[in-house]
Amino acid sequence: MKQYIVDAFTAVPFAGNPAAVCVMETWPSETAMKKLAMENSLSETAYLVPEGDGYRLRWFTPKAEVELCGHATLASSFVIMNHIRPGSREVTFHTVSGDLHVVKEENRYVMDLPRYPLHEIPVSDEMEAAFGYRPVKAILGLDLICVFENEEQVRSMNPDQKLLAGLSGRLQNATARGRETDCVSRSFCPELAVPEDPVCGSAHCQIADYWAKVLNRQVIEAYQASARGGYLHCEIRENSRIAISGEAVLVAVSEVLAPMTEE
Repeated sequence: MKQYIVDAFTAVPFAGNPAAVCVMETWPSETAMKKLAMENSLSETAYLVPEGDGYRLRWFTPKAEVELCGHATLASSFVIMNHIRPGSREVTFHTVSGDLHVVKEENRYVMDLPRYPLHEIPVSDEMEAAFGYRPVKAILGLDLICVFENEEQVRSMNPDQKLLAGLSGRLQNATARGRETDCVSRSFCPELAVPEDPVCGSAHCQIADYWAKVLNRQVIEAYQASARGGYLHCEIRENSRIAISGEAVLVAVSEVLAPMTEE
């Protein structure tokens, strides 16, 4: 089985967020998919099988399957349009989060993703202890979004992973108004064996939605301030959708020789 390693939300290798992408004719066993994701030790491994007019897409962290992953969807689009169906400029993925349509525009891959209801919750002492700074606001959707006073706090924080794991939300996100972009953020997910997700597309379904309301803008330019770093172009759409786009680059292609059928 061929496996592609793609850096998403970057135009240069060894930046952005790496994802493994496996395109197959039939599904491996659940156990094998989990073991390969753990072996890869990346924040996400994506598995694709042809289905109807597109592909069935599933995402696995080193610990569990997740319901949505933006950067691995972008990486999967890159693989389909450049290596599986060269010259194609759009693809539809069938997922547990519904159909996700991706279109290539110049060098960017534009993903049509869901937005989630967001509601403000009280800032707690537990949040301050986990992040090392006290948020000025806390928002809960699919993930927890903690808004901080300034960009320097977001960039310099060294969160306590054990305390983060006790907070609500699939991901724990720190965000602030940016100097050169509309916002900066960082994403942490210790419960899924991802201490820090370098550039998280699904988190920006909520982060960009929040800042779009605060700044009264339809388009949000975002930067994820991890050690690798990456840029996301986000545009609010109707019907609770958001377009998130970025570039991608191929880093490696390998052959998985281990059996993928064991239960």
